[in-house]
Amino acid sequence: MKSENTDSRPVASVQDRAAALSQVFEARGLVPDQYYDDFRHQAEEEWSPANGARAVARAWSDPEYKARLLKNGKSAIEEIGLSLPIQQRHLVVLENTPEVHNVIVCTLCSCTAFTLLGVAPHWYKDFEYRARIVRQARTVLREMGLDLPESVEIRVWDTTADTRYIVLPLRPAHSQGLSEPELASLVTKESMIGVTRLEAPYRRGTEA
Repeated sequence: MKSENTDSRPVASVQDRAAALSQVFEARGLVPDQYYDDFRHQAEEEWSPANGARAVARAWSDPEYKARLLKNGKSAIEEIGLSLPIQQRHLVVLENTPEVHNVIVCTLCSCTAFTLLGVAPHWYKDFEYRARIVRQARTVLREMGLDLPESVEIRVWDTTADTRYIVLPLRPAHSQGLSEPELASLVTKESMIGVTRLEAPYRRGTEA
């Protein structure tokens, strides 16, 4: 016979549960000094889409660097002083073209190349996005503001345990003559995930 749960005690909030775990870890010496402050600083200051934008701008400016980035993303970003965590062994850079559009997802959770893209947007973590983008990519992108013609092939890439993806957007035509920092300022997190494009007539953003 199935028993019913009659426990009516309120469930603690996520914040309270996290605080309780922190207290236990600290009491047992499992958390190094300044760990939380250091982690917060990394997440807020060091893990930024500006990093990925630097790599994109360099690729737009330097065809030889672009070739190396597409061949071995992890090695190429190290050339410009960037890195991935040790568990992220591979970085695959996906080049958008007028005929092909790439978009990334993590169907299991919300993994990204966060040192290059920053913290994942809320919609990237959402179950609906993770479930639908692999089956209804064109429809989901349209709902997010990117209405691609049927002539454009859409390729969806699912993050694995040791491989991360980043999209290399197509360079906007109006960007000719800009410096690398100016080019980097055009690149958005959303364009490197693949839910928007930078070139007209697709230049529409999404909310993080």
